[in-house]
Amino acid sequence: MKATKVVATLAFCLLAAGVCFAQNPFIGTWKLNDAKSKFGLGATKNTTVTYEVSGDNTTVTVDGMDSADKPVHNVWTGKLDGKAYPVTGGPESSTRSYRKIGMRTLAFTEKSGGKITTSGRIVVSADGKSRTVTSTATDASGKKNHSVAVYDKE
Repeated sequence: MKATKVVATLAFCLLAAGVCFAQNPFIGTWKLNDAKSKFGLGATKNTTVTYEVSGDNTTVTVDGMDSADKPVHNVWTGKLDGKAYPVTGGPESSTRSYRKIGMRTLAFTEKSGGKITTSGRIVVSADGKSRTVTSTATDASGKKNHSVAVYDKE
């Protein structure tokens, strides 16, 4: 009886540790699946997105092509707390914020000059093999652009 309790307690502790320390489903490199994606006119195509964690901070590195087929590269480092942190390397936004709204869902907002330029949601699939980014961008003239980008995990 005592051995059964010890085994059950150990099993529970290991399970709890696994849940508490489960890997962040966003971490890793994601490649655009162009065939499954739909971009609004003039949208930037982020072809590769990489998430890395260091302590409390997450770094998101984005590479892609803008609407004129010029290379885009930007890096964001901050917490997934909904606060704005600077973006380096990209003219599209000066700050970006990510807010975790579930184990597999993030909300994000990009701003330039204090005005929201892009916002949306990022959802990782239950199997962790793909992520879908649904976004709305507003250009300088105020025109809205809706996109759905699907990525496969490398």
